[in-house]
Amino acid sequence: MKTRMGKSARQRGDDGSTAGEENFRIEKAKARKLRKSQWWLQKVQEGVCHYCGGKFKAEEITMDHIVPISRGGKSVKGNIVAACKPCNSKKKYYTPAEIILREDMGNDVTF
Repeated sequence: MKTRMGKSARQRGDDGSTAGEENFRIEKAKARKLRKSQWWLQKVQEGVCHYCGGKFKAEEITMDHIVPISRGGKSVKGNIVAACKPCNSKKKYYTPAEIILREDMGNDVTF
């Protein structure tokens, strides 16, 4: 697969990283920046988990990417929600569709 620069997306850069690893680092940096924003601080203070709807203390709220970065998700407000630690851990790297399928089928889903 060629990128605009003409290099293969899987080709390693000067530091030994792949394009996917570089994208992951970029998105994680954007997420860290969003954590300092007024928007995120308000979400934390509200303390409501996106998944279970429970009310939690600010220190019990984590940032979750609805579509995980590892699955192509971006660190933008539309893809980030507040989640309690248990829900975030349960969700792992699954997409919303995979979560629904897991619940309906009763086991892990692989594609």
